Amino acid sequence: MDANELRGKTPDELRTELVNLKKEAFNLRFQAATSQLENTARVRVVRRSVARVNTILNQKAAEAAAE
Repeated sequence: MDANELRGKTPDELRTELVNLKKEAFNLRFQAATSQLENTARVRVVRRSVARVNTILNQKAAEAAAE
């Protein structure tokens, strides 16, 4: 999901997306620890998606505070 799609979502939707991504990241870490992870690149994608959602949330919070 790119940043433009995320900017169109509400903060509540972004928080839900963040929870889902963190759950996925946990599951991927668990799979890696038990040597069951097939797609190692997915860990990087999920980690960056979490950072992207956090960035958009912080931007929306800053905009709301400025108003």
